[in-house]
Amino acid sequence: MVESGPAVRVDASPHRDVLILVTDGVLDSSTYRTVRDTVVKAALEEPRAVVVDVDRLRVPSASAWTVFTSARWHVSVWPDVPVVLVCARSQVRRSIAAGGVSRYVPVYPDRESALQAVYTQPIPLRRRARSELPASRAGVGLARALITDWLTHWDNSDLIPVATTVGTVFVENVLDHTESAPVLVVESYRGTVTVAVEDCSDRLPGRHEDASRGAEIVSGLAIVAALCRAWGATPTPSGKTVWALVGSENRL
Repeated sequence: MVESGPAVRVDASPHRDVLILVTDGVLDSSTYRTVRDTVVKAALEEPRAVVVDVDRLRVPSASAWTVFTSARWHVSVWPDVPVVLVCARSQVRRSIAAGGVSRYVPVYPDRESALQAVYTQPIPLRRRARSELPASRAGVGLARALITDWLTHWDNSDLIPVATTVGTVFVENVLDHTESAPVLVVESYRGTVTVAVEDCSDRLPGRHEDASRGAEIVSGLAIVAALCRAWGATPTPSGKTVWALVGSENRL
């Protein structure tokens, strides 16, 4: 069970490799972020899909349904886990569709049809490794060593130079700007590699250059942006996850 605050409750119920979230309460401006972050956190666990049952959710303003579009956008590049809704009330389904939500997050009348849709989609092979690092400079070297070992084992050796560079930037940022012990996550999926680092700070990262050091000195995130296909930061209830997606065109 996931406790999400006094006005809304979200219960998690695994179904094989799919995670079902059952919502109960009010979805409004005061609970919008809680609901979004709970769905995002569920997707970051990388189930086959996240199915959200909204039958018991009360939504005073139809615009609040976009919380599920927002959650899906946060995980659309990585980890690219589908988010689908279940709603038995046809009038509510029409309201969700009228707001454009169903363009990104499909809506089904019952769990059976939602699960059937999920299980008919093929799943490409996903390799994933995770390790908590020490909250010290030793964590930087350990991250580089782990990334090298994992990608060698997965036959992605050609992406080791760029992946270790990204990992170095992310771990150093956690050590420099938070009190967290960084958690390293690396994936190989559909011909790409994702390097991600979790921390316990809710402050999202941004590129900040130091004007006093001259234009030739750039931030670590500027380097990440130049080296990778895409990068981003995903908020979670416990902090955030910063990630970068690396493809074959990013080899050094």
